[in-house]
Amino acid sequence: MEFRTKVNIPASDWTIEPCERMLFVGSCFADNMGRRFIDEKFRAVVNPYGVMYNPVSIVHTVKRLLDDAIMPFTASEQGTAVFTLGTNHVYIFKATNEIVDNCRKQPQSLFREEQLSVEECAKQLIEAIHLLSQRYPKVRYLLTVSPIRYRKYGYHGSQLSKATLLLAIDKAIGQLQEEGKDIQVAYFPSYEIVNDELRDYRFYKADMLHPTDQTVDYLFERLAEAYFSKSTLTFLNAWHPIREALGHRPFHPDSEDYQRFRQQTEENLKALKQLYPDMP
Repeated sequence: MEFRTKVNIPASDWTIEPCERMLFVGSCFADNMGRRFIDEKFRAVVNPYGVMYNPVSIVHTVKRLLDDAIMPFTASEQGTAVFTLGTNHVYIFKATNEIVDNCRKQPQSLFREEQLSVEECAKQLIEAIHLLSQRYPKVRYLLTVSPIRYRKYGYHGSQLSKATLLLAIDKAIGQLQEEGKDIQVAYFPSYEIVNDELRDYRFYKADMLHPTDQTVDYLFERLAEAYFSKSTLTFLNAWHPIREALGHRPFHPDSEDYQRFRQQTEENLKALKQLYPDMP
């Protein structure tokens, strides 16, 4: 008997390689996933200017990264950018009528809250992708919607916001495909996996809103199934025992046994880095 409805993720036309250059921009869910990729030795940059919840803020981040020249990508090397949308709600600074990425600890009265339409969200996503692709043509894109619900909107309002983002991503991918440009972009169903496949409060933290570390691990595994190459899986199988050994905390760190164990671990790490010279 099957006791859950598992979300189907079609096999990808492209794959993520070992230690690949990656960019994660978006909600705190992007933070969680990005840190997991860093732990697995991908060359990842994660929300360098803080958490960004809406599509406009993602565009702002991409522009700043390009201006500051701290993008993880190179023009000749493939990479993957992951954009995680949290909400279509934006805050506008009344004095300038500009959408801000955060309120910078200023009084809420200085801002007004609005909601972006499906068309506006799609337009911003396309702009972010175009900006990156012009300079880094080998970057591929994964778009996803954070499974975290927003209590302050009310749960119905939160669902409407997520629905807007889902429709916007679908629209953006369709428009990019119609352009006929060589831009690879796909949707990863993190929202559906948490809400339709896991569907249990044991997968949430104490606030009943944010996913647990176990949930993030499961999402990482599902993404790996669809997007990781065989070479990446081989690398991770070699890296995991070394990572566990490096994290080991002995009762007697000065003992000869532990010193031999540590030396062997360092030798294993050195050998792995020789096989994968891009390993950070």
